[in-house]
Amino acid sequence: MTDAKGRQDMRQITKHNRAGKKKNRISLIACMFVLVFLMPGCGKNSDGVIRITNVSYDPTREFYEAYNPLFEKYYEDTYGKKVEVIQSHGGSGAQARSVVEGCNADVVTLALEHDITLIEQTGLIDKGWQKEFDKDSAPYTSTIVFLVRKGNPKKIRDWDDLIQKNVEVITPDPKSSGGACWNFLAALSYAKEHYTEEAQQKEFMRKLYQQVSVMDSGARGSTTTFVENKKGDVLIAWENEAIASMKSYPGEYELINPSVSILAQPSVAIVDDNADANGTQEVSREYLNYLYTDDAQRLAAEYGYRPSNESILKEFSDRFDLNVKLYTIKDYGGWKEAYNNYFDDGAMFDEIYGNE
Repeated sequence: MTDAKGRQDMRQITKHNRAGKKKNRISLIACMFVLVFLMPGCGKNSDGVIRITNVSYDPTREFYEAYNPLFEKYYEDTYGKKVEVIQSHGGSGAQARSVVEGCNADVVTLALEHDITLIEQTGLIDKGWQKEFDKDSAPYTSTIVFLVRKGNPKKIRDWDDLIQKNVEVITPDPKSSGGACWNFLAALSYAKEHYTEEAQQKEFMRKLYQQVSVMDSGARGSTTTFVENKKGDVLIAWENEAIASMKSYPGEYELINPSVSILAQPSVAIVDDNADANGTQEVSREYLNYLYTDDAQRLAAEYGYRPSNESILKEFSDRFDLNVKLYTIKDYGGWKEAYNNYFDDGAMFDEIYGNE
């Protein structure tokens, strides 16, 4: 919908979705308590199985469904002990808040370094966690791409096509979704490449978000809106999420690489206070370290994530476009500065989206 009334109607839908976020967060926290109290507890139990909980973000569901059995077999073969990994998924920001509010996570594997830093600030995660694992505790990366319908009917090739009046855009809400923050910065990177003045860049972003018809709370919700509910002309998506959608619906969708994007670096960390209390510090460390092994790196690539191991990444050069110009979060001064400038209350996103 591109006329004034249509945009107003769609914004009402978006505001309805946002109004439901508080309810969703309560449900998420309730779900966490189910994990903690109704399932067998963390640490070693009477049945001899060590259980740990991994709190992750939306699009990693399928990867960890495959990775966890791989790790569990490795751990039993190596140490002679059985381990079971319990998963939780949701919008990255909401997941971080659930840990702060009491979810008994042993490890977190979230979309943004910033989300883990929020947990660190409460004292649950030890300072310096970024250096605890290789590649700044980012075992795999991704980038931001476009998913369009077969035949690309709106002829979308780059970011400037998304501001056309006849293009309906789907992307999640940066207030709750880490992936949405990456989406925003990827689009802004294009604006910085093409406009020298900040006012011009802001106007480009305003025009883009005027075309957003539905803004879900998480990346997986936006994928569902676009792929299953058939809303929108283009989904701004994690590369891995777009690849997964094309696998699930062969011949129905196409992946478009824009000329400029951003290197998205999901981060991992041990929730030290919880792991210490649960007696799972050692197995939690093994769990995250194993993500860097060759087998796990290749598995990540199979599920659409870019391995942090450069030599293994090159093995999959037919799957990933390695020639796209990628900005990094360092180009935005790191996550603290990026949040201050773009995502905190009253920052650029609120300015362009009318949330002030």
